[in-house]
Amino acid sequence: MKVIDIIRSKPYSLSFEIFPPKSSDRFESVWQAAEKIAALDPSFMSVTYGAAGGTKEFTKDIAVSLQERLHVTALEHLTCVNATRAGMHEYLCGLRDAGIENIMALRGDMPEGMESPAEYRHADELISEIRAFGGFCIGGAAYPEGHPQAPDAQTDIRYLKQKVDCGLDFLTTQMFFDNNILYNFMYRIREAGISVPVVAGIMPVTSAKQIKRICAISGTALPQRFVRIVDTFGSDPTAMTQAGIAFATEQIIDLYANGIRAVHVYSMNNPQVARKIKENLAEILK
Repeated sequence: MKVIDIIRSKPYSLSFEIFPPKSSDRFESVWQAAEKIAALDPSFMSVTYGAAGGTKEFTKDIAVSLQERLHVTALEHLTCVNATRAGMHEYLCGLRDAGIENIMALRGDMPEGMESPAEYRHADELISEIRAFGGFCIGGAAYPEGHPQAPDAQTDIRYLKQKVDCGLDFLTTQMFFDNNILYNFMYRIREAGISVPVVAGIMPVTSAKQIKRICAISGTALPQRFVRIVDTFGSDPTAMTQAGIAFATEQIIDLYANGIRAVHVYSMNNPQVARKIKENLAEILK
């Protein structure tokens, strides 16, 4: 089933992300986590794609297995950095033949020290190619606080509109911790003529170390109330996990109540976190 049909048909959808292992010896543990998350009956599950396609075969294997063995719709991430057009066409043929209908089309980050063949410079080029290939539901990334490389918010939204116009069916946002940031972003993109559905990306933070790494990489802003939670409970892993899940649950409930019908949880391959989030929303999602 296509993701766009899922999120349009459900009053509220809840999906989870899985990231593949970097090496074959860790595949089984990641697959076990995927199985446990799939057992929660998510709306769909996304499978990420390593830098420069470093995990693409694991990504495809997990996505295909989710659909064939566990009967969960898979959204496969696909990056174009360091890819050739011939190689991309071959990969798209493989996805089609394997029954994958959903692609999250991204530029991706180039690993340090690696040079790109530069056949693709931006995600819109990949989106156009996938749309021309045909048969796929295509998602793209959105940054409520602005892409780190965008010079200003207006430029960022203009480029986002360009990506959508190339053939996106929906957008999924980077994580955020203040819902007002998303609501403001939604107003601005709708004013700019972007009308596709937006899936809100939420990350339950379960450790103080995790949040420091997130902020260093993405520049995500933290509301003061969340900073106080981390300061108070960050030294106690059990308490921080409980507080992080509670904060994420509150975010999701507020999003649903304010018209955001689709939420995607960056669960970091943690079935326990995914299960608790789903339990907290059981009556809303039934």
